Amino acid sequence: MHQFNDQTRTELEAAAFRHLLRHLDANKDVQNIDLMILADFCRNCLSKWLVEAAGERGETLDYEAAREYVYGMPYSEWKQHHQPPATDEQLAALEARQARKQTKDDNA
Repeated sequence: MHQFNDQTRTELEAAAFRHLLRHLDANKDVQNIDLMILADFCRNCLSKWLVEAAGERGETLDYEAAREYVYGMPYSEWKQHHQPPATDEQLAALEARQARKQTKDDNA
């Protein structure tokens, strides 16, 4: 992406991010725990990264406001309608993922 100026690159990245949010919204059956198991990030991580990015630019962004942006609704509402309890298998897979990550971090 080096051929683009900073503004164009930022606009492309923002468009890709908005597309990711639309994709996640269209696939509510993909649970946060599944994302954490597979990719080590989830919708809540995206919200935290938005808050962090705002802070780096001297702006204030409330975490709950960021989550509402990412989820497209208040998190409590999304959770009530779209987030079933994690299964024993999901919890075990997440624990295994976190253990692998810790081992990798310890060896770095």
